[in-house]
Amino acid sequence: MKSKYKRILLKLSGESLAGEAKHGIDFDTVLSFCEPIKKLVEDGVEVAIVVGGGNFWRGRSSGKMDRTRADHMGMLATTINALGVADALEQIGVDVRVQTAIGMRAIAEPYIRNKAMRHLEKGRVVIFGCGTGNPFFSTDTAAALRAAEIEAQIILKATMVDGVYDCDPKTNPDAKRYSNISFHDVLEKDLKVIDSTAAAICKDNNIDLLVFSVDNPDNIYNAVCDDSIGTVVGNF
Repeated sequence: MKSKYKRILLKLSGESLAGEAKHGIDFDTVLSFCEPIKKLVEDGVEVAIVVGGGNFWRGRSSGKMDRTRADHMGMLATTINALGVADALEQIGVDVRVQTAIGMRAIAEPYIRNKAMRHLEKGRVVIFGCGTGNPFFSTDTAAALRAAEIEAQIILKATMVDGVYDCDPKTNPDAKRYSNISFHDVLEKDLKVIDSTAAAICKDNNIDLLVFSVDNPDNIYNAVCDDSIGTVVGNF
């Protein structure tokens, strides 16, 4: 299949990396995600990745910690995941760099936009850790921000559901899946696809978001080449 995009940003949730264990990193699961990423790179697609950290830490859900400190701990969790994905990619022969928004020079490059762009142009996968580097912002917002900065054509949000629905398909068997929907409608209907800050960044910078399921890891490859995968959120 021929890719529709030259440069993409893939958003991987921490939960997706945990596999059936639901916590930590299941390396076989991570490897299964890396194989289609390798195929994309071999096809000439430039791939950047933002990873979440929910498989290790969701401090804000307890409400008992200082929010800033809890978010800093979450940023460290995303770095663990970034290093895990990087290791899996390297094991299958993909050239990869990890960049973090908080300085960790012993284990990763600091985030420098021009350097990230250069890595992508050379065919290297770039994984962004630590979110935006600031508390009170989600990794969805980090994905939108980095996509805008590196001039990605689309954000691929790999989730545990196969698109955007008008209500929760787990609780309502009559839920309707959208093939496409506008950012305006996502916000107005409060569909919880991405947070409002991330949606605003995508909307203002005209970056489409494709929401799809990674129950089949090959969907990561198919999402770049196949119009029938998932739900496209954009400025319709």
